[in-house]
Amino acid sequence: MLVPKKWSLFAFLLVLFSFHSNASKLILTTWNLEWLSSSPSVQFSASQRNKVDYLALSGHFEKIGSDVLAFQEVNDPTALQRITGQDYQLFFSDRSRVNNKHHQFEDINQYTGFAVRKEVNVLNKPDLRLDDHHQSKLRFASYIVINSDSEQPVHALAVHLKARCSGAYRNTRDCKILKQQGKALNLWLQERERNNDSYIVLGDFNHNLSYRGDWLWQDIISATNGRLASKRSQAVCKVKSRNNPTKTHQFRSLIDHIIVSEDLITSTPKQNVFPVSEVLKYQLSDHCPLSMELY
Repeated sequence: MLVPKKWSLFAFLLVLFSFHSNASKLILTTWNLEWLSSSPSVQFSASQRNKVDYLALSGHFEKIGSDVLAFQEVNDPTALQRITGQDYQLFFSDRSRVNNKHHQFEDINQYTGFAVRKEVNVLNKPDLRLDDHHQSKLRFASYIVINSDSEQPVHALAVHLKARCSGAYRNTRDCKILKQQGKALNLWLQERERNNDSYIVLGDFNHNLSYRGDWLWQDIISATNGRLASKRSQAVCKVKSRNNPTKTHQFRSLIDHIIVSEDLITSTPKQNVFPVSEVLKYQLSDHCPLSMELY
């Protein structure tokens, strides 16, 4: 059957438009990989993964098709590459460097960082310290600039904030530390906006920022125009129950979040859930990845 010329032209333009749209889109993911290490620790059972566990994690990551992964709780590049493969450039927290031994635990560490497709131009920047204690072994936010050679580079942080203060503020050590970390992030956001920088903060905040009037969200966003992209993201992740490994557990709210500058156009972040059969069969993670598209 002959196709009218005007329809051929229409089809060509449609394909061309689709190509350019896809080429300019980035998929960004944050994922806490729960004690991921090529040297498992007897102290932390979650770190004890075998070949099939890694294959399951790798298969899940491949389905997401992420261009930029902000990771938490990763001990070393060898373990991470078993999940990402060789097509990603890895940027680990400055805390992982040889000259920062005083900021490291002796057996296993929970580093933040980024895995970015090699086709994406990236500038690696010094970490943002979220804990001002000189011997701190945690809470270093990894910092990169995505598409650093473009007209609209995006400054990005991978964060992992203090645990055990997930709800209302209490006058406890954990909440006081978390409040300090929120203020440190706020100063970084204010600096980005003074410089007219686009920005994204991804990670495990160990806190439900989307709760109406949340105190930590107010601290982080004070005097800025940042937007909580994950405000309406649904908590649908099921993980293996710690009390009964033959059952699953579903968290009621998100503690993994994504914050973006007001100029960025994104999709609503969604959790990339694990099949229940894989949750029970493999040692995956106690967090599901959270992904969004950046246009």
